[in-house]
Amino acid sequence: MTLEEIPHFDPNKEPVVDINGIKELLPHRPPFLMVDRIIDMGDDYVVGIKNIGINEGFFIGHFPEEPVMPGVLIVESMAQTGGILCLRQVDEPHKYSTYFAKIDNTKFKKKVVPGDVLVLKLILTQPMRRSIVCMHGQAYVGDTLVCESDMIAQIIKNKE
Repeated sequence: MTLEEIPHFDPNKEPVVDINGIKELLPHRPPFLMVDRIIDMGDDYVVGIKNIGINEGFFIGHFPEEPVMPGVLIVESMAQTGGILCLRQVDEPHKYSTYFAKIDNTKFKKKVVPGDVLVLKLILTQPMRRSIVCMHGQAYVGDTLVCESDMIAQIIKNKE
C-alpha cells in the first residue's frame, strides 16, 4: 500500500484482527481503546477502523451542541492502529508496549462527527531500528482525508 492509496472498508469482510485480538495486543480499554478492528495488514502497513458513535464519552463535553471528535483522539486512534503494526515486528508482542516518542506535521482537514467511520492507515516510513518505529498516519472518512501525521514510537519490553 502506498501513501496515495485510499483504503476502503467493506463491513461484510472478516477483520484481520477483531476487537478481542486488539485487546490482547494493546493495554488500552474503553473509553481509551480507539481502534475497533484491523481490516488489512502487510509487512509495512496496517489499516484499522474506529466507529464513531454518539455515545462516545468525549461528546458529552466536546462541543455538546455540535459534537466533534477531538483531534488528539483522532491522532491517538492512528497511534493505536500503528501500535498494532509495531507489535507485529516483535516476538511475543504481549510482552511489549508501544509509546509515542514524537508527533510531527499533524494536519486536521475536516471534522469527525457521530456516525462517521474512521479508516486509519499507517505506513512505516523506515525499517524499525533499535525499537524505534517511524510511521505516517492518515485518517479517512469515506474517501476524504480528515487527518494526517508523522509519528515516531518506541517499543519497550515491559512484561514477563
